[in-house]
Parts: sequence; C-alpha cells; structure tokens
Amino acid sequence: MSLPENFQFEKVFEVGAYQVHPHGDMRLSCLADLFQEIAWKHADSEGFGRTLLEQQLMWALSRIEIKVNRFPRWADRLRIFTGGRGQAGAFAFREFLVWNEQEEVVARAMSSWLLVHIEKKRILKPESVLPSALFNPLDSPSWQPIKLEPSGPIQDTSLIQVQHSDLDLYNHVNNTSYIRWVENRVAVKGLFPSQIAINYLAECKGGEEVSLTLLGDKSSPFLQGRVQGKLVFEAQINNL
Repeated sequence: MSLPENFQFEKVFEVGAYQVHPHGDMRLSCLADLFQEIAWKHADSEGFGRTLLEQQLMWALSRIEIKVNRFPRWADRLRIFTGGRGQAGAFAFREFLVWNEQEEVVARAMSSWLLVHIEKKRILKPESVLPSALFNPLDSPSWQPIKLEPSGPIQDTSLIQVQHSDLDLYNHVNNTSYIRWVENRVAVKGLFPSQIAINYLAECKGGEEVSLTLLGDKSSPFLQGRVQGKLVFEAQINNL
C-alpha cells in the first residue's frame, strides 16, 4: 500500500489517558513523543538508527515546528507518517503527518537533525550514513524550521531543576522534555498552544538549574532557557 505525500514509514498509535490535558486534548509534548518514537522506528528499519551508537554517532534534534489543526483526544487512534525530506548543509530534514481514523490531517511537523560524534562533539555530514533514496542530499524542503529571533519585553522569569525523568538515553534532557517545560510554563498564563517552534542550542544535563524567561507578545510569546547564563533553547508558541 502506497503512503500519502511520498512518506516512507507509518505507525498507528492510540492516545492514552496519560497523554492528555485535564480538558481532554493531547499534550504537544506527548505528540512529540510519538514523533520521536516513529523517527527511531523508521531509522532502525533502514539501518541509520541505534546501530550508529556502535560508531559513537548520534542524531541530535536541532529544530522542530509542530502545527496542530485539531487536537487528538483520549482513545483516538492516530496514523502517523514520516519520511526524509532531503538535506541542506549539515541538516537532515524529517517530516511528520498525523491522520485521524477518518484520514483527516490533524497535525504536521517538520524537523531538522544533526549527525554528531558523541565523544568528539563534532558535527558530521548526514549523507555519510543516510540512504540517498530516503534523504536526497541534492534536495531540501520548502518548509524548513526557522532560526528563532526572540524579541519584546520580558514578562517574567522562573527557575526549574532538571529531573531524572527529563533525561534521554544519552543522559541529556530529551527534546520532548523542553516542550513539556514550555507547555507547563504557559499553561499558568492560560495558554494552550496549537503551534510550537523550538530551537535546541546546547546540552542540558541532570541536576542543572534552568532559568526560563517568557518574553514578547502575550498571544504569541517566546520562551528562552538558560543554564548559568548560557542559552540552551528558544521556543515560540502560537495558535492556528
């Protein structure tokens, strides 16, 4: 069976009770969890996933933009598609598409990834490990996650400490944990965004204290995270 829009891999998920807000909509961070899971499944199926660890290589998510048309709810069955969308410089692009049971598009996302040597902390060319049939090195998508440029007045600043549950298998804060921090921070302002753009800028580790600064327009604010003054991530939220 062919997949829509030249996607290369699919997986079906059911939204669990633990993945929704009290009002019943799925959390953005939980949707991002599913994107992370299907990305690994696809990469493993084609030989450029966990096997790279044997070469001391890893994929680091650099940027992602998620746009939700209609939030899935508890017990909804989701059909998620993913596929390579080419390369540009050091970036390899991966897109995601989410269908409900009626084959309606409920969400999309585009992400850019870097291939990193774990010990040397060196960025490598993605085409050195990616199959060109899936990630054409001579092609790049029209939709590319942008470099954020936060601006506007500071609304407030708060502190959080990185917990063990925030960490991934590399002992760094998981990319979806940052999204959860953003959701929690803006929820107290009564904001439940349907769009998020996030730039991952530096490693963040267990036990570190992260300063979260909310700034900009109240309807579409930015959030910056710093550890000892060093910028580790930036995000912007919005509603469609």
